[in-house]
Amino acid sequence: MKPNVGLIGLGLMGKPMGHNWLRAGFPLTVWNRTKSRADDLVRAGARLAATPREVAVQSEVVVTIVSDPAAVEEVVFGLAGKPGSGVLSGLHSGGTLIDSSTVSPELARRIAAACAERGIDFLDAPVTGGTWGTEKGELVFMVGGKPEVLERVKPVLGAVGKRFFLLGPNGAGQTVKLGMNLLLALEVDALVESLALVTAAGVSAERMIEVMQSSMGRSPLLDVKAPLILKNDFPASFPLRLMHKDVRLALELAEKCGIVLPAGAAAYTTLAAVKESSSDDPDFSAIARFWRRTKSA
Repeated sequence: MKPNVGLIGLGLMGKPMGHNWLRAGFPLTVWNRTKSRADDLVRAGARLAATPREVAVQSEVVVTIVSDPAAVEEVVFGLAGKPGSGVLSGLHSGGTLIDSSTVSPELARRIAAACAERGIDFLDAPVTGGTWGTEKGELVFMVGGKPEVLERVKPVLGAVGKRFFLLGPNGAGQTVKLGMNLLLALEVDALVESLALVTAAGVSAERMIEVMQSSMGRSPLLDVKAPLILKNDFPASFPLRLMHKDVRLALELAEKCGIVLPAGAAAYTTLAAVKESSSDDPDFSAIARFWRRTKSA
């Protein structure tokens, strides 16, 4: 019999994950701060809980995938003004909590310690793959925790993912995720800077992309993001506000490790400028707006 799965967070990544678990036959209980986001999952067979605690009470494996460290703390330890409403108040000893949000390694270790006190297993398991990978059930998990725990929950994660990298103890998954997202931010930043240079010098961005696609400059990220940049159309597959948060977390980790990330710091400044000037909630490839705005000014 398949274990009962709880899912907390029904955003761009969480909702497709929920549908994949339902299609795979897992009993699913969900919670989201905005209840209406659960409507189609409920119609598909999920149960809607009133609190994160209620999700945990009904589940053997709980997966959280929310926007930032503050949101993770609330759903795990308790909602503001509602003591005892968090996952840890409801998940039984022997249960498993998996956090697939992107947070600091320090927070992941703090949650792991709180889980251990209650006899609960914990994995920090952030994901990569974008919304397209989520919808196809092809996410890649970067995991920190015990090997035996990962083996036990692989049937659950296998319904939404295709690869699982066990990277070390709790916190290791989040460490690698921050490094990954820093790389993605820098790749797109470098792409739009090169396009800004070429177009300012009188050559079309389209021709530059053609050359990149035929050279060592090609990457899967270029395949996905370049068409959006050329069209000046930025539907959020990976919202810029979340990349801004992730690069900040990477810089904070670097400071704790005693290293300097000058390129990361520069990208963070640019992301912040675009974030503050955007009235919508665009994809992080909208960092291209920085150079368009500068050129028009």
